[in-house]
Amino acid sequence: MKLQGAYTALITPFNDDKSVDFEGLKKLTEFQLQRSISGLLPLGTTGETPTLSDSEKVAIIELVVANVAGRVPVMVGTGTNSTETTIKNTLRAKELGADCALIVNPYYNKPSQEGLFRHFEAVSTAVEFPIVVYNIRSRTGVNIETNTMLRIAALPNIIGVKEASGDIAQMTDVIRLIQNERDDFSVLSGDDALTFPLMALGGRGVISVASNLVPDKISDLVGLALEQDFMAARELHLKLTPIFRDLFIETNPVPLKFAMSKVGLPSGPVRLPLYDLTEKSKMQLVQTLKEEQLLK
Repeated sequence: MKLQGAYTALITPFNDDKSVDFEGLKKLTEFQLQRSISGLLPLGTTGETPTLSDSEKVAIIELVVANVAGRVPVMVGTGTNSTETTIKNTLRAKELGADCALIVNPYYNKPSQEGLFRHFEAVSTAVEFPIVVYNIRSRTGVNIETNTMLRIAALPNIIGVKEASGDIAQMTDVIRLIQNERDDFSVLSGDDALTFPLMALGGRGVISVASNLVPDKISDLVGLALEQDFMAARELHLKLTPIFRDLFIETNPVPLKFAMSKVGLPSGPVRLPLYDLTEKSKMQLVQTLKEEQLLK
């Protein structure tokens, strides 16, 4: 499969007692599909996956796959800091009908570059399934250097990277040295604020947090960039910049779930160790939602 477009890193909505709100998840899935999103990603960072039980993860994958019913690709977050567990999670996602897996750098362990390569080599060899690498140093403590990404990209089943390193020069090198040499490898932004500049350099889309709230606008931004209408894409990017900024005023997805609740979308509380948004942040986010005409 060739990755392209706007994928939403779905939240996991919770009820007031912090159980999974499966009815709310159905509504969110349909909300996304009706607004031209290119694909959905359950069980990512935004989905508070580390706080979910195995049975909840299975039920979430089953629900999203069933509701999507083949209309768009479903990418499932399967990465952990254990190679063996990551293999098991990826096999499970494949068996449950997902289309591809998103696998983050092993976090906390802080493996060497060789360790990173060996991790992805083990998973790609064990599971015949499309894999997207997720490079996010800020959450994992390690960066996949470009030379290592070149080696990983040559492995079987590796179809792209979600780039959230924050280093635009590194992203440029990955596009230049890998994507431009392989049409079946895609570089997607892992940071809403960098989607436009990355796509101007040749990136093919985004795995977005903000699209939980405004999927149509993120889809429009990515679509304009793919059509190389960069003037219009830049205008939309600048308009969305306050949203991109304030959805990360505190740790994701705390601001996002608050914003979604304010506009009437299923969201609910976050699970510990995440905690409620501060009153100061609430005031700022409400003001931004009003200024962007998302809230009256």
